Amino acid sequence: MNYYQVLKIEVNASTQEIKQAYRRLVKEFHPDSHHENANHETIIQLNAAYEILSDPQNRRIYDQIQALPIDDQELTNSSKYRQNKSNHASQYYRHNRQQYQYEEASQWQWLEEVYAPINHLVDKIIMALEDEIEDLSGDIFDDDLMGVFCSYLEDCRSDCERAQTILRSLPNPTLYAGIAAYIYYSLNHINDGIDELERFTLTYEESYLYTGQELFNLALEMTQLAREMVQRFS
Repeated sequence: MNYYQVLKIEVNASTQEIKQAYRRLVKEFHPDSHHENANHETIIQLNAAYEILSDPQNRRIYDQIQALPIDDQELTNSSKYRQNKSNHASQYYRHNRQQYQYEEASQWQWLEEVYAPINHLVDKIIMALEDEIEDLSGDIFDDDLMGVFCSYLEDCRSDCERAQTILRSLPNPTLYAGIAAYIYYSLNHINDGIDELERFTLTYEESYLYTGQELFNLALEMTQLAREMVQRFS
């Protein structure tokens, strides 16, 4: 998915142009607009694109990943294409980590003290979402049910912050740079998802709920990719 194409803008579009394009397309595709093009899935894509491109730092990272050269054969191979993006993200993450030497933390120490506890926290956050939403669906305007859901989000925020602290606690070995990158982006998606879900609790606008779920799904995908890499190295 190319976020510039999703918003129908040029890669050199200004911040104002990004905002204008987003607003125009949301009006066209929002399920409540009664427009003939109304489409929930498109709204999710628009929100995801805007979240990245409206933030200068996230946009810069995204542009770096998009700039990775890929030949036509790789473009038809989604698995290989995704791996190339991961490699570029890994390079970015390595360059922005503290300048430690590989020898300062063994591979097994990093897996046991960083990867394992983070993996547990991420699973705890993501796997509970479906049940929490199901409980809330009984009546989203019930203060008690909403209070329980808000408490869940507070716990998610706390667990995510704890996971981010753990990720910074040790330098990742060069061999595990790809794993660290997947974890890094997974936690970012979770944070963004929590933001969307908290907006839902304030506005009762279901588009925030759907976007939050989608971001959690993206975080789960990143986590699974990290897990696959760990299994290959084990």
